[in-house]
Amino acid sequence: MTTRRTSSPIFSPISSAIASPATASSSLAELAKRARCPACLRAASSCICRWIAPVVQAVDVLILQHPLEVHNAKGSARLLHLSLPNSRMLTGEQFAPDTLAGLLAGKHNVLLYPDTPGDRSLGIAPPPALDPAILLDPTLLRLVVLDATWRKSRKMLYLNPLLQQLPRLPLRDTPASHYLIRKAHAPDQLSTLEATCYALMQLEQDEVRFVPLITAFDGFVAQQLSYVMPQGEKA
Repeated sequence: MTTRRTSSPIFSPISSAIASPATASSSLAELAKRARCPACLRAASSCICRWIAPVVQAVDVLILQHPLEVHNAKGSARLLHLSLPNSRMLTGEQFAPDTLAGLLAGKHNVLLYPDTPGDRSLGIAPPPALDPAILLDPTLLRLVVLDATWRKSRKMLYLNPLLQQLPRLPLRDTPASHYLIRKAHAPDQLSTLEATCYALMQLEQDEVRFVPLITAFDGFVAQQLSYVMPQGEKA
């Protein structure tokens, strides 16, 4: 009795089994380019985690980020959130009323937003007056921050009536913005990080504690500028 042996090659050609060094190197470079930092959510090659400057604040901070800001390389809200242990950050344009009510429960809430009388024509209710008594104890306060362009922040206000019911905190005597990477529509416009830091300085009456975060922000801005400046202009 004879058996029939089928052809079953043990070895494949080297060219199909093992990638060339150039191909392997290219693949690794592509993977590295696509990899994202799990903390700052940016490409690993442009990670901003070295600029995180932890500052323990007394006032809770709730950051409501517009979806268009999530992957905006110029945005400062993620760095702010990673630097403030007592902060929460949620993404959305319109939040379920029950969800937003839960986020606002338990403390006195103050919205970091200027009074905008012109918005009355858009159906945005005027904010209630800020009661100075609620500012006496920073540990009982929550600062609500909208991370969005001016236009999108107004839309967030319009879509979330609960935010319209919050008293607003006007900033006083803020220095010029260090935010050189994004066009401002007014001289006094600040980045989300800067505005929040100055608001916390004001609420906690402590101008020193948050300086390291402002300094770190300068490093963040310099990093972003390095990506857009011509090579010959870089320091």
